[in-house]
Amino acid sequence: MSVLRIGTRGSTLALTQTGMVADDLADATGATTELVTITTDGDRSNEPLSRAGGTGLFTGALRDALVDGRCDVVVHSLKDLPTAPHDQLVVAAIPAREDPRDALCARDGLTLDALPAGARVGTGSPRRMAQLRRRRPDLEVVDIRGNVDTRLGKVSSGELDAVILAAAGLNRIGRTDVITELLDPDTWPTAPGQGALAVEVRRGEEDLVQALDHPETRAAVEAEREVLALLEAGCSAPVGARAVVDAGLLLLSASVYSLDGATALTSSHATPWPDDQGDPSREVAASVARELLGAGAADLTGARP
Repeated sequence: MSVLRIGTRGSTLALTQTGMVADDLADATGATTELVTITTDGDRSNEPLSRAGGTGLFTGALRDALVDGRCDVVVHSLKDLPTAPHDQLVVAAIPAREDPRDALCARDGLTLDALPAGARVGTGSPRRMAQLRRRRPDLEVVDIRGNVDTRLGKVSSGELDAVILAAAGLNRIGRTDVITELLDPDTWPTAPGQGALAVEVRRGEEDLVQALDHPETRAAVEAEREVLALLEAGCSAPVGARAVVDAGLLLLSASVYSLDGATALTSSHATPWPDDQGDPSREVAASVARELLGAGAADLTGARP
């Protein structure tokens, strides 16, 4: 293949992320790359994510382009990718993960606990909304859409007192200056797969990008996404998860929230990693999901126990 065509959304963040993957691919394989910009349903819609149906909103058009042969590789933010496998495509590489934490970007350098009662905090994520209502029920949570600059502009204009964004995206586009607090992932777990990229190809063409795969990142994010799948919760559901590989163990913790933040269920388990005999990501996710469903998580996510 003379030129590897890499499909991407057209936002600044997506183009930056895909450009990083393209550079890494060129370094690892010597391939010549070309970016192909594709507009997704999520880019066309101004509907709040909580009502727009989340699953596949930012990925469906990219996947269609890959199936149709308009590109050879696509790059997704992994947290946007539906958990169900695709019959024609495969995530052949998950590069090393960027910072998975959520970042508060507030006026006057304020932290979450220092925001005054009644402060307006914007996010389009039902999980972040639930976490905000649980931690600070005295705040006004505002449902917003838009790219990073649009969201930050609502703070600088005074329309909002703060927004919550993914630290990974801000790091990648060089906007860490706007972060006033990085939220502790042990008490504020983020979206399954947050901070990680998924490099997807047609089945049988995995060798095009496999050099970029990072085994520890793959183990962690597959565990997070598997618990989401077992809970039968979509990628916009109020579920937070955090998995890490440390000292020969794969550790996974997941939390499920009611939308009003009044209820939170949490489970944590660990399993040896690597494990040549089994699938540690699936095993630890099954333990966590079983415990959460037993505690009533289905009532919060709409899943069937």
